[in-house]
Amino acid sequence: MSYITSAARAALLSAALLSAALLSAAVVSGAATAAAQESGSAYRVDLELVLAVDASSSVSAAEFELQIQGLAQAFRDPRVLQAIRASGDLGLAVSLVQWSDNRKQFLAVDWTLVTSPEDALAFAAEVSDTPRFLIGGGTAIGGALKFAMRLLADNDFQGRRRVIDVSGDGRANQGAHPSDLRDDAVALGITINGLAILNEDLAVGDYYRAYVIGGTGAFVMTANDYESYALAILIKLIREIAGAPIAARPGNDREPGTPG
Repeated sequence: MSYITSAARAALLSAALLSAALLSAAVVSGAATAAAQESGSAYRVDLELVLAVDASSSVSAAEFELQIQGLAQAFRDPRVLQAIRASGDLGLAVSLVQWSDNRKQFLAVDWTLVTSPEDALAFAAEVSDTPRFLIGGGTAIGGALKFAMRLLADNDFQGRRRVIDVSGDGRANQGAHPSDLRDDAVALGITINGLAILNEDLAVGDYYRAYVIGGTGAFVMTANDYESYALAILIKLIREIAGAPIAARPGNDREPGTPG
C-alpha cells in the first residue's frame, strides 16, 4: 500500500490548478481568435512582405532555381530572424509571388506568419519546395506590382509597414509602366524595394531606381548575376525587415563593389 505525503498532495493540487488555468486561457484565447475572425478583424503584424520573383522568358530554369533557393537559404539564416525580432514584437507576414507578363502572376506561397525560428524554417522549406508555376512570358513589372498590391489589400493581416520586394533582370516591356503602379502603391503607404540582377543589362539597377522603387526608405540592391543572388537577397531581407532608416535615399544605396 502506498501513501501520498501532504507535500506531494499539495504539489498535485497545484499542478491540477495550473493545468486548469492553462486550459482556461487556451479556451479564452481560441474564443478571442474565433471572434476576431468572425468580426473580420485583421491580425496585427510588424510587417507585411510580398516577395515577387521574376519568372519571365529571360530567366532560365537554373536561374529561377537560384532565386528560389537563395530566398529559402535567407530564411534559414539566424540574421534574418534577428531582423524580424528587431522589427517589433508582432512578427512578419510574408508571401511569395512568381511573375512574368501582364497576364501571368501566381501566388506560389500563401501568406505565412513568421514569429519564431521554427516559423522561419517552415517557410524556408515551403519556398525551397515550390515549383515554377510560370514558364516564359514578357517582363511586366507593373503587373507584378498591381498583383502584389491586391495581395496586401486582401489578406488577413494588418502591418505597421507594408513592403513589396521585387526581383528581376530586365526592364518592363509590356503592360502598365511600373512608375504608375509605384506611385499608386506609395499613395497607399506601401514601400517598394528592388533587387536588380545585372547579368543581361548593367543599367537595370538605375532603371529600378528611377521607375520601380518608392515609399519610405525605399532602396535597390544589385546582384552581378544569379549566382550572387543569394547573398544579395540575404542582405536585402535583413535591411527591409528590420526597417531602413527613413532618411535613406534610393539613389545612394549600391552595395560596395556592385555596378549599376
